Amino acid sequence: MGETILSLDNVSKAFKAKQAVRDVSFNVKRGTITGFLGPNGAGKSTSLRMSLGILSPDTGSVSLFGKRPDTRILDRVGFLPEERGIYRKMKVIDVIVFFARLKGVPPGRARELGLAMLEQFELGGVADQKVKTLSKGMAQKVQIISTLIHEPEFIILDEPFSGLDPVNQMVLENVVRAQLNAGRTVLFSTHVMEHAERLCDQIILINQGRKVFDGTVPEALAQVPRRVILEVADDTDLSNLLGGLGEVVREEIGDNEGVSGVWRWRIDLKPGVDAQDVLKACVEANIKLARFEPVRAHLHDVFVHLVESSGQATEETV
Repeated sequence: MGETILSLDNVSKAFKAKQAVRDVSFNVKRGTITGFLGPNGAGKSTSLRMSLGILSPDTGSVSLFGKRPDTRILDRVGFLPEERGIYRKMKVIDVIVFFARLKGVPPGRARELGLAMLEQFELGGVADQKVKTLSKGMAQKVQIISTLIHEPEFIILDEPFSGLDPVNQMVLENVVRAQLNAGRTVLFSTHVMEHAERLCDQIILINQGRKVFDGTVPEALAQVPRRVILEVADDTDLSNLLGGLGEVVREEIGDNEGVSGVWRWRIDLKPGVDAQDVLKACVEANIKLARFEPVRAHLHDVFVHLVESSGQATEETV
C-alpha cells in the first residue's frame, strides 16, 4: 500500500440542528483516483472542506500529508470548490496566471502551462477574452485549469463534472487520467456514479452524512446480486423452475411485434450461481426464450442497494 495522503478519522460536523457528517473515516493513498460519492446534501462538500482545514470537525481528526492541514501544506493541493467563482473582468489567461502565481509558479512558466492547458481543454482561442464573455461550461473549464495549473501533488475536485456537456465530461475524465499518469493523486466528489465507475481505484459512498461503503469498484459491484433478464412469449411460470437459483420476479411487458402476453422475468442470482446455470435450466425444460440477458451491475445499483439495506434510503437517493 502507498503513502496515505489524506486521512479522516471518525470525523463529525453539525451546523446548528443539522448533522452534516457523522463519524466518517477514510484514507486516500498516493497515486490513486478516489471517488467520493453520494446524492446532493449527503455531506460530501463538508467532508472535503474539513479535509483542507477550511472547516474544523466537531469531533475526530484530519491528517493531510501526515500533518494537520495548514496554509503551507495547501500549496501542495489543488482544490476546485463546488461553488464556482473566477474574476469575470479579467482575461482568461490572466486569471490562470494569477492563480498559478499564488501557488509560487514563475510568471513565464505559468503562462506557458496556462496556454498549453487551454489547448488541452479546447479553449485555445479564448485566452485573451474576458471571462464574462464565456459560457458557463467554458468558465468552469477555466476554473479547473486554475486548479491544476501549479501541478499539485494532490487534487480535490468537488462536483467537477457538474455543468459540463457530455463531450466535455469526457475531456475532463481524460484530464483526470492524465493527472494520475503524471504521478498525482486525485479525490473527486460526484453524485453521478458513471464517472467514478470508469475512473476510480477506490470509491467511498456516503449518504445522510454516514459512510455506507469504502473499497474498490469490483468490491462494490460484488455487493449486489448478479442478475439475469429473461423474456418468454407465453405465460409459463418460471418461479418453480428457477427459484432455486435466486429471487425470481415476473412482470408483463405488453405486445412484442404484435404478440400479446410477453412476460419478462428477473432473476437475482444467489451467491455461487452463474447466468449459465439459468440458461441450462431453461434449455433442459424446453423453455422458448425470446431474450436471455445477463445484466452487469453498476455503481448506481450498488449505491441504492447499500443505502436501502442500511436503512438510510431517502426519496432523493432512490
